[in-house]
Amino acid sequence: MAAPPPDPQFVLRGTSAAVHTLHFSCGGQEPDVPVLFSGSENGLIHVWNLKTHRVDKALDGHGRKSVCWVETMDGKDRLLSQGRDQKICLWDLAEGRASVTDSVFTENVGFCRCSLLKVAEGRWLMAMAAKALDEVQVLELPSKTSVCTLKPEAGAKLGMPMCLKLWQINCGSQPLLLAGYENGSVVLWNLSMGKVLSQLFCHQEPVMSLDFDSEKAKGISGSSERVLSIWSLNEQQNLQVHTTHRLVNSGISDITIRPDKKILATAGWDHRIRVFGWKKMKPLAVLDYHTATVHCVSFSDHKNPSERLLAAGSKDHRISIWSIYTQT
Repeated sequence: MAAPPPDPQFVLRGTSAAVHTLHFSCGGQEPDVPVLFSGSENGLIHVWNLKTHRVDKALDGHGRKSVCWVETMDGKDRLLSQGRDQKICLWDLAEGRASVTDSVFTENVGFCRCSLLKVAEGRWLMAMAAKALDEVQVLELPSKTSVCTLKPEAGAKLGMPMCLKLWQINCGSQPLLLAGYENGSVVLWNLSMGKVLSQLFCHQEPVMSLDFDSEKAKGISGSSERVLSIWSLNEQQNLQVHTTHRLVNSGISDITIRPDKKILATAGWDHRIRVFGWKKMKPLAVLDYHTATVHCVSFSDHKNPSERLLAAGSKDHRISIWSIYTQT
């Protein structure tokens, strides 16, 4: 018999609102305290101290409009946050500060989270949904110069971009973008040419979330349906459906592959977190703690495997923290 799923290692309460996004920063040297950033529907970003399990700081920069994405740039002192106020804020959190030092106006009202990729020392690319509903804009940071605007061909009918993933095979290679669209397609874009390299129709419904493993050239996407779609990218850079995995209940809000590429987690509308082996999509655990939709899942970036954590944020205002499969 399989062992029963574990209980959360601990639970973070105190956001007073639905939690929409999570991001760990745990890779620092001692005595650096590992932290978890959470973004909530009430517009606040909480900086959680993972030693005390309490909030060190609450950041308020989005006019009380829901925060849908947070990401750090080289350690926990520089934070990017995206809100439904159509703003992306860059925060300076060094030496106790909590100030917005720069911002980008997105002019997009959708739910599409940005994607960030470090391309060189001190240089990042950021992809975001653009003003025109079906377009994606890519900026270079910190300069905020536009790299490209990705426009589908006339008559493509992709609908709005719903989720984005910037990636590159290695540091010197061309950055590429995977985008999931409203019509159920996953599209691979070449940024330097501004062209579609490949398009794959994965879902009958809008693609809610995707993640990609550039080492295995394999990705996964979820929608409001009961199906996870696993697809791969061949050497000609064509996307192909690899396999599909049927779920018991419909609706996936978020998918994330752990940095070591061994396991992945999904956030479900059915209040559950599901954990799979990434190699063969073997179901490993169903984590049943939350009382409402789970909006987001995130793996920690601890250097020591035994310290690795999985966090899940829910509509029930709580963040559950799990320690699972840390030996693999």
